[in-house]
Amino acid sequence: MGYRRLIAACLCLLGVAALVLTTPRPSVADQKDKAAQAVRRAEALLENAGASARTAAKNLARATAGMPAARDRVARSRGVVVATRVEAGTARREAIRVRAQFRRVAADYRTAAGNVEVARDRVDEIASESYMGGNLGRINMLVDASGPQDLLDRLGLVEHLMTTEQEEVQNLIGARRVARTAQDRAGLARREAETAERAAMAKLRAAERARAAAIQAQQSLDRIVTARRVALQTAQRERATVLAQYQAAVRAEKRIRGVMRGWERRAGVGSRYPGGHLLMPVRGWKSSDFGHRYDPYYRVWQLHAGTDFAAGGGSPIRAAASGRVIQAGWNGGYGRYTCINHGRLGGWGFSTCYAHQSRMYVHVGEYVRRGEIIGRVGSTGASTGAHLHFETRFGGVPRNPLNYLPGCLC
Repeated sequence: MGYRRLIAACLCLLGVAALVLTTPRPSVADQKDKAAQAVRRAEALLENAGASARTAAKNLARATAGMPAARDRVARSRGVVVATRVEAGTARREAIRVRAQFRRVAADYRTAAGNVEVARDRVDEIASESYMGGNLGRINMLVDASGPQDLLDRLGLVEHLMTTEQEEVQNLIGARRVARTAQDRAGLARREAETAERAAMAKLRAAERARAAAIQAQQSLDRIVTARRVALQTAQRERATVLAQYQAAVRAEKRIRGVMRGWERRAGVGSRYPGGHLLMPVRGWKSSDFGHRYDPYYRVWQLHAGTDFAAGGGSPIRAAASGRVIQAGWNGGYGRYTCINHGRLGGWGFSTCYAHQSRMYVHVGEYVRRGEIIGRVGSTGASTGAHLHFETRFGGVPRNPLNYLPGCLC
């Protein structure tokens, strides 16, 4: 039932998207960037969750973030289908009209060509008569005149015959001129008809491609909807495990604070921290920020108590400031975990902590100097890849490390 409601909601959104095809939309690059950001947020959530839960959260985030772009593609492709079908229909009607016009012009040309043949036959007859002695006969007719009046009458007849012959020749010339004009018009009409038919075929092929693209876009959306449903079901199955791990992480955080407060009560917080920015503990790039996060899939809040710096496995980790090691060992989801107290700052004991180490080179009670290598980057504990989880704590309470590190993170 939930899946049907999800499909119905998607179809509703598709209808709305189809109505607003002309409104500005984020570019494909923007949509991909938002999807990538959603996945990174999902990866950063619930650091202490199991691999299955993190995978489910990432898949759910990826599918959820990908749905707007998929819906947009479906709406756009449907709009293109409608537009190209209209264009194909218009082109097809134009091709029919131009082809009919060509047939009419071709018929005019055939008529003109027939008139040329008739005129040519008549001129051929006149030429044949002239060749067979037609002109000599006319002379003989004038010679045989019985008198002046008869001669004048016979001269008028000869002139009439000659005028008729000239008219026949002019008729032939005019018929040929009309035929050539009709032939040119027929050729032009034929080329226009062929061009229109090619355009109609191109529009029809474009409409077919648009229809195929629309089908693919809908199938892609269907796959995303299915993937999201499967990921949601997986996330729901993992919920009990995640909540148990979350509670364990909460207890671990309380334990860290208790250990620090206990050490400060026993040993005191020492001298005042001299101030100034801390040394960057590792060469890498910031991959996750400090702060409270709400996981929408498991519906819990969790404090990410430090800042993560991605770095190659085995990279050296250096003490951010001089001080006394107060914790060094395995600490649940933190993996290999070291904390160094640097003295008082703002009335509190100021410490830095380093988690997920592959190796540790210091032990509790040891004094280390600023820049000294205290361990190596790893991926121990609840970690999805080699990085350093770096914390700054005051009386055991974590604060944002970026407030104490160089602004350039270098």
